[in-house]
Amino acid sequence: MGEQNHSSGKELQHRTRAEAPGKKSWPSQAYALGAISNFMSTFLTFPIYKVVFRQQIHAVAMSEAVRQLWHEGPQYFYRGIYPPLLSKTLQGTLLFGTYDSLLCSLSPVGPHSLGHRWTAGLMSGVVEAVALSPFERVQNVLQDGRKQARFPSTFSILKEFNSYGLWGRLSMGYYRGFWPVLVRNSLGSALYFSFKDPIQEGLAEQGLPHWVPALVSGSVNGTITCLILYPLIVLVANMQSHIGWQSMPSLWASAKDVWDTRGRKLLLIYRGGSLVILRSSVTWGLTTAIHDFLQRKSHSKKELKAD
Repeated sequence: MGEQNHSSGKELQHRTRAEAPGKKSWPSQAYALGAISNFMSTFLTFPIYKVVFRQQIHAVAMSEAVRQLWHEGPQYFYRGIYPPLLSKTLQGTLLFGTYDSLLCSLSPVGPHSLGHRWTAGLMSGVVEAVALSPFERVQNVLQDGRKQARFPSTFSILKEFNSYGLWGRLSMGYYRGFWPVLVRNSLGSALYFSFKDPIQEGLAEQGLPHWVPALVSGSVNGTITCLILYPLIVLVANMQSHIGWQSMPSLWASAKDVWDTRGRKLLLIYRGGSLVILRSSVTWGLTTAIHDFLQRKSHSKKELKAD
C-alpha cells in the first residue's frame, strides 16, 4: 500500500508540472478552499499572535504579555483581527495563484528547476507585499495597547491616514515599514516554494498517507522560514505600530532602536519567537495540506471527465 501511495503521488506531481500551457488552469475551488483554510487558521491562532505582538513591542516575557491582555478584558482580546482575517484570506488565493502563473510563464513544461521555483516564489512575495502591506499596517496599530484610546477602531486609523497628503498616506500611512515587509515576504515565499516540493517528495517515498508529506513539508518550511526572518518580523511590528508625523523614525533608526531596546542581544530579539514559529508551523502545515488535497481532487475530476 505504501508503494502504491508513493507511485500515485509521484505520477500526480509529474502530471501537474508537465501540463501544457494552454491546458493549465487554477481551479476556482482551490482559491475558495485555500481562502477558507487561511481564514480558519488565522482565527484560531490569532490569540497566540496577539501575545507575541505584545512581546515584540514591549520586550516583555510571555506571562507579562498574557497579563496585559487579561487586564484589558476579553472584549479587546480579538481587537485587530479583521485586517489579518481579510489579508490572510486574500493571501491564500493571491500567493499560490501568482506563484503558479509565474512558474508556468518561466517554465511552461515541467519539471521546474530550483531556480524557477525560487524566482516565481520571490516575485509572488513581492506581489503579496504590495497588496497586503496596508492590512498589516492597520492590524499592528490596532494591536498596540498604547493606542487604544486614540484609535479605538479601524475606521479611526483610516481617518488618520486619509488626513495626510497623497505621499504621506503612502509613506507614513498605509505603507509605513514597506521595505522590510517586501524583503520578508519575497524571501519567505522564495524559501517556501523552493523547498516545499523536494521535502514533500522525499517524505512521500516513505509510503506515508498523501496528506502527511504535505502537512510536514508546510510545517517544516514555515518553521525554518520564520526562524530565519524573525528579526524582520520584529522590525516590521515596531515600525508599523508608530503613527503620526512626530513619531516616524527612519528604517535605520527603527532597526537601531529595536537592537538597543533588546540589550543588543540577538536572543532577546527572538523573545516571543517560539510562539510565532509554532503559529507559522501550524498555519503553513495546514495550508499546504489543504492545497495539496485540492490539487489532487482537481486532477482526479479532470481525469474522470477525460475518460
